[in-house]
Amino acid sequence: MTKEDLALEVIRRLKDEYPDAGCTLDYEEAWKLLVSVRLAAQCTDARVNVVVPKLYERFPSVEALAEAQVEEIEEIVKPCGLGHSKARDISACMKMLRDEFGGKVPDDFRALLKLPGVGRKSANLIMGDVFGKPAIVTDTHCIRLVNRMGLVDGVKEPAKVEKELWKIIPPEEGSDFCHRLVYHGREVCTARTKPYCDRCCLEDICRKNLE
Repeated sequence: MTKEDLALEVIRRLKDEYPDAGCTLDYEEAWKLLVSVRLAAQCTDARVNVVVPKLYERFPSVEALAEAQVEEIEEIVKPCGLGHSKARDISACMKMLRDEFGGKVPDDFRALLKLPGVGRKSANLIMGDVFGKPAIVTDTHCIRLVNRMGLVDGVKEPAKVEKELWKIIPPEEGSDFCHRLVYHGREVCTARTKPYCDRCCLEDICRKNLE
């Protein structure tokens, strides 16, 4: 089975297993997803979802958050860890959105990468979830699982994993595929315990079990 064939079969099975998988960060507007994905670094999405309502209650718009003091933001977001650096990035990002993009999140990948605190993973998440454009989000679940499955060969650097996956994942499938990897990585193909291969829908085609 070629990697392309394996990728298509993995996509098909994960669709059956997690038909409704989507982003696990709560948001109603694009700028709020930008904030949440920055807070999610080294923090669970569940914790971020608890913290951000307090932030938006106090600062309900891009403009309000741009005008807030970094210390005010930090006070609210510190339960997510790395409070000062995250607050600093959020403040700078909102200021740039206000001053250079009319308060709107740009739908251009390169423009997104210019925003403070936004890397390729965050930019891909915005492109896929907000704008419905082809995207591959190489978070820790994605990197771990695609290596175990054999879709990539010992590649751990996020940008390189993304590049390899673009070769074999149909563009229209990338965003949902990565969301399903998150669900599968949390529930079955776990990191901190031995993977539950006995209840994995990919057991018979996973390289980990075929070697």
